[in-house]
Amino acid sequence: MVSYKRLWKLLIDKNIKKSDLKVLTGIGSTTMTKLNNNLPVSMNVMIKICKALDCNIGDVMDIL
Repeated sequence: MVSYKRLWKLLIDKNIKKSDLKVLTGIGSTTMTKLNNNLPVSMNVMIKICKALDCNIGDVMDIL
């Protein structure tokens, strides 16, 4: 199980909307649905998110 609560908090802190994250990273709606439902996504997606937000993977997700 994974949790993306850190990602959502980081977006709030950086004043970035989820729709903006999609544009910044080029990820699709299906991937956003997976993130919203705390489902695993590929490492490539996580790398895109981390690059777009200038952070590390631990800043955006937790393994439960």
